[in-house]
Amino acid sequence: MILDRFRVEGRVAVVTGAGRGIGAASAVALAQAGADVVVSARTEEQLAKVATEIEATGRRALVVPADLSDLDAAAALADRAADAFGRLDIVVNNVGGTMPRGFLDTTPEHLENAFQFNVGIAHALTRAAVPHLLKSRETAPGAPGGSVVNISSVMGRVAGRGFLAYGSAKAAFAHYTRLAALDLAPKIRVNAIAVGSVATSALDIVMTNDELRTQMEDNTPLRRVGDPEDVAAAVLYLASPAGAYVTGSVLEVDGGIDRPNLDLGLEDL
Repeated sequence: MILDRFRVEGRVAVVTGAGRGIGAASAVALAQAGADVVVSARTEEQLAKVATEIEATGRRALVVPADLSDLDAAAALADRAADAFGRLDIVVNNVGGTMPRGFLDTTPEHLENAFQFNVGIAHALTRAAVPHLLKSRETAPGAPGGSVVNISSVMGRVAGRGFLAYGSAKAAFAHYTRLAALDLAPKIRVNAIAVGSVATSALDIVMTNDELRTQMEDNTPLRRVGDPEDVAAAVLYLASPAGAYVTGSVLEVDGGIDRPNLDLGLEDL
């Protein structure tokens, strides 16, 4: 049965930024497909809610509240997963984001911070996870080996005013994915998802404003804002045996947009 290839029965995943939005949806989706999941983010209360949803599927959850901008804390998640569940097969790097700002308001420090937050954290965790991911095929004969899924953004390939730091960091993250995939082949697959506008807390100001939401919807070919589950489904595909012949790819889950779908109103210099 083709649907069996989307199962991750008995495997263990780490999902960062898992307290809400895409991270939470991805963690629950992996659990529904059979994985035990380590969830990490800053807010323990949010993580506890996600853990309850994971456990309702019959799988195990480990809650690790942490400020993942601390690279040591991010890296430690790999060993936490292996210590708690005996293995690590899947890493979902979902931490990221940078506030928009104009060109002259974007200092070199803003660029450096954007890169560290959107790429550095993911690298710290992925690097620490590699020894465990290399064992994935050995501990589950017939499995496709370890899998890393990076959450990037459409802003890494389209140009919009105000997104210099964020877009540059996400473009770097997409190419990091391609480079890491080659470095870690053939035993570990590394892929990314370039997400478009998704109804998470980051878009609260848009989703609660009819004018802004309508502008965003009208400028999206599929005429809607995405749901976290739209991205979670892609995470499951890339992490599972269904995606066993995919590595170094950036899957676009963006409603078809080829330009920013929200004008921030930044004037000419």
